Amino acid sequence: MTETTVVPQSGAYRAVWRWHFYAGLLVMPFLMLMALTGGIYLFKDEIDAALWRDMARVEARADRASPDRWVAAAQVAGGGEARSVRIPARPDEAVRVVVNRPDGQGRIVFVDPHDAQVTGVTAQNGVSKTVKRLHSLDLFGPLMNLWVEVVAGWAIILFATGIFLWWPRGRKVGTVTIRSKPGSGRPFWRDLHAVTGLYTGVIVVFLAMTGMLWSAVWGDQFMGAVRTHGLGRPPAPAAANWHHAEHADRPVGTGWLMDGMVTTTAPSEDGRLSRVVATARREGVIAPFVVSIPASDDLAWTAAREVRRVEDGRSLYVDAATGTVRADVRYEQFGIGAKVFEWSIYAHQGTQYGQINRIVMLAACIGIWLLSISGLMMWWKRRPKGRLAAPVAPPGPRVRAAVLGIVIPLCILYPLTGLSLAVAVLLDRTVGAIRRRATAH
Repeated sequence: MTETTVVPQSGAYRAVWRWHFYAGLLVMPFLMLMALTGGIYLFKDEIDAALWRDMARVEARADRASPDRWVAAAQVAGGGEARSVRIPARPDEAVRVVVNRPDGQGRIVFVDPHDAQVTGVTAQNGVSKTVKRLHSLDLFGPLMNLWVEVVAGWAIILFATGIFLWWPRGRKVGTVTIRSKPGSGRPFWRDLHAVTGLYTGVIVVFLAMTGMLWSAVWGDQFMGAVRTHGLGRPPAPAAANWHHAEHADRPVGTGWLMDGMVTTTAPSEDGRLSRVVATARREGVIAPFVVSIPASDDLAWTAAREVRRVEDGRSLYVDAATGTVRADVRYEQFGIGAKVFEWSIYAHQGTQYGQINRIVMLAACIGIWLLSISGLMMWWKRRPKGRLAAPVAPPGPRVRAAVLGIVIPLCILYPLTGLSLAVAVLLDRTVGAIRRRATAH
């Protein structure tokens, strides 16, 4: 977070400072992007409501068209097959039908539930989806999903090394309050950096650790272990031949551990959607809820609550031909892995504890930008012209122990971070050797 100038800097201190500098150099641009997009995504509902206002609002009436008419109208307007239907909570809200087109592009079709008239069509990859893809770096290609894990691991290293650097060591000022005025130059930026890191660092680490759940390596391994050891949601009904679905096809708010249970590409026929909706209402599933349409007739349909807290999660597996409930999965039936996993997702997205949760997550996003800007200003004011100006660390076993004691446990926990660290060490030593050789000649 910052170096101290009150007491002499030990070799261990300079070594940790050096790797704190490198960690910031490596990941801060990505953390800033993730903080910006994450902060925007916290207001997804408000953004969607503003963009979809004209399409999503209908006149509230007593009459109601058949749900199967909703899907039929949506498939014509969207030019594809329905894969899910969102049943609204209020009579003045339109039904949202997600449609898959032959070209692979999804559409959200808004349908008036009272007369099955289409009120609007929009691309599924709208503003919120684009912001989400930027946040996960998915917009830059599938390989960047690996980089999410690297960034998250180095963010934790930043915090761990920052705490080591922040530790007062006899200093009484500039540790928990900003002692300097904005015009005082580098001392102000140093204090701002340290105090911001102190107050927001734990939240940033929480965001980094829970963000790992989206990563291609660590996240998939974690989810696989949860399912393999029976720590996730209850298994799907044995009679169903479940197929795997991509994460992007999961309706928002229906539970992350539902991934991989059903696909949703077949159209609704023979009144099946009407039976599933009627069953969900009869069983007391609270709207809004999302009905997922399976790929073949031998699979159960699902009706899942759209929730903001893990405790409210509920999913029905329904035989659409008869309206029979095959399974009723609730939070109480989750394994400990599913409970912890999904709790961390909802907390990460700022919904688990209501507005206070969103405010805390937003504060962390702002904190990342303050840390980045103040760190940049500190470096700018101390750098020798024409040099990167990384802090110099003297060699020695105590120096190596200080650094390795902080980073090695994190690298064992997060292998991609460990691999990136090995590459960074190799580059650091190579550059150092080249410079020494150039100096000798």
